[in-house]
Amino acid sequence: AEEKLSFQAEVSRLLDIVANALYSNKEIFLRELVSNASDACDRLRYAAQLQSDLLGDDSDFQITVASDAKAKTLVISDNGIGMNREDLIESLGTIAKSGTAAFVAGLENKEDGANLIGQFGVGFYSSFMVADSVEVLSRKAGDTEGWRWTSDGHGEFTIEECADTPARGTRITLHMKKGQEEFLDPQRLRGIVKTYSDHIAIPVALVGKEKTETLNSASALWTRPKSEISEEQYKEFYHHVGHAFDDPWLRLHFKAEGMIEYSGLLYVPSTKPFDLFHPDRKHGLKLYVRRVFITDDCAELLPSYLRFLRGVIDTEDLPLNISRELLQHNPMLAKIRKALVKRVVGELTKQAKKKPEDYLAFWDNFGAVLKEGLYEDETQRPALLELARFASSLADQPTGLDGYVERMKDGQDAIYYISGESAEALLKSPQLEGFADKGIEVLLLTDSVDEFWLSTVPQYKDLPFKSATRGDIDLGKVKAKDADSSEGKDKDKSDEEAPAEVSALVAFVKLALKDEVKDVRASKRLTSSAVCLVADDGDIDMHLERLLKQHRQLDSSATRILEINPRHSLIKSLAAQVGKDGAAAELEEVARLLLDQARILEGEPLPDPAAFAARLTRQVEGSLKGL
Repeated sequence: AEEKLSFQAEVSRLLDIVANALYSNKEIFLRELVSNASDACDRLRYAAQLQSDLLGDDSDFQITVASDAKAKTLVISDNGIGMNREDLIESLGTIAKSGTAAFVAGLENKEDGANLIGQFGVGFYSSFMVADSVEVLSRKAGDTEGWRWTSDGHGEFTIEECADTPARGTRITLHMKKGQEEFLDPQRLRGIVKTYSDHIAIPVALVGKEKTETLNSASALWTRPKSEISEEQYKEFYHHVGHAFDDPWLRLHFKAEGMIEYSGLLYVPSTKPFDLFHPDRKHGLKLYVRRVFITDDCAELLPSYLRFLRGVIDTEDLPLNISRELLQHNPMLAKIRKALVKRVVGELTKQAKKKPEDYLAFWDNFGAVLKEGLYEDETQRPALLELARFASSLADQPTGLDGYVERMKDGQDAIYYISGESAEALLKSPQLEGFADKGIEVLLLTDSVDEFWLSTVPQYKDLPFKSATRGDIDLGKVKAKDADSSEGKDKDKSDEEAPAEVSALVAFVKLALKDEVKDVRASKRLTSSAVCLVADDGDIDMHLERLLKQHRQLDSSATRILEINPRHSLIKSLAAQVGKDGAAAELEEVARLLLDQARILEGEPLPDPAAFAARLTRQVEGSLKGL
């Protein structure tokens, strides 16, 4: 019986975008369908290594393209692994990826849709750019029943058991839209396949009334000499192997010989996939053994911090019938992995030195991922530290650590950093005032991973990393900017001695706030703000604490240190009131306001917003009475 089912909500919205507003170059739909057919053949070839009867008498894989101008249909067929009912529903009716809804919502509001959709990978759905309706007939290898899937792309699809299906594989029939008849012209189809799919290792044949002709070279591109491969062929192979729509940022084509022989064709994308940080994301390298596809989800080939790579690794030394379970602990694969990591990191280092501006584009896309290697891979840590780039309080663009070290001030003995949600917010942080006063550069760390790699990387070239929001910062040894001039000396506010009466205020505030703070002290880092919160040297960093709370990995909060600026006019006025008759109650009220102010500046939630509002109201009323 025919079932009518609804697309997942995100699929419906995606189809509408794809069909009506996405591409000016609509011919790529054929590239996507041929690429999917090639993947289906590769998967069956691998499955047949373990279950030979799946091939039956049909062991020669082929993809066919046939057009019918009178019926206005285009048919793409393959004798690959095929799909059963569940496969059809999952593959064609659902996008089971976290964050899909947010991604599609963003896509609807962007002009550069083709670039964004390339981060998602639409594949089959591109059919609806040129077709009013699509019919898919499929029979999974080894199954007796076949299935028909049909849809016009408007929210629903039907599925039913069907006898009129291929003996094995999939046949897709596109009922072309009015105005898309050009894609029924055999000459146009020849050109598209030759342009986009010449590298496909499965023969792609154009079936006509009089003859059937193979349109592609049907050879594994990665096995051919570089001199025989054009830039366009390299680019289209990237589109195929990565199911991508952008152009690659970097390409590595190589052949390793020796105790272990393998070939590789790897790509670094130029755009960031939207699910780059999703835990269910597959790795992007395909593993082949002697040109036979094994798997496209081989986590053993590369560490997770290089998961943005796309491409192929083909080895001569693994058995064809190796199972995915055996891959997990294979020593040969471990050696290939080690060599690949060294090769990729080495190539990135070359790019960073030769083309620093281009490298910053790569870092913007994948820097947060690469930094995961700083705590995962001790062997590559020195090279990865040199590759790392950071926003800075002084530099106009992201800087490397070597550049930071070269710009360090006389007397500076640490690499200072501050971590938070955004560089813009961090630059307004009161904790940076003393550093700005001295002209000391501070790295602005805004990736979640920063808090974790810093716990395992205490220093760089004998210089410790030190947070600007932790400990008792003393910048007195650092020579201030323009310190040789009288103007520079006047500006060096953080070195001024605190007035003696401030010590009494510090003691009073500490007594008034009791257990709400760990300590109260005169600040050497503040120049403009009255107060700020800092973490003690042995306590968890404040930004890390917020991150852990967001992910429900931490329930309690560390008690912080309240620093007050002894040079601030408000603090001086309060200090002058200490010890006066009747001033204690008013000073305690202001002390709590100062603590809440420091919490707000740090982005911390107030424990009692109502009490804060009441105190603020009383202070405003009191000040108005004096007018």
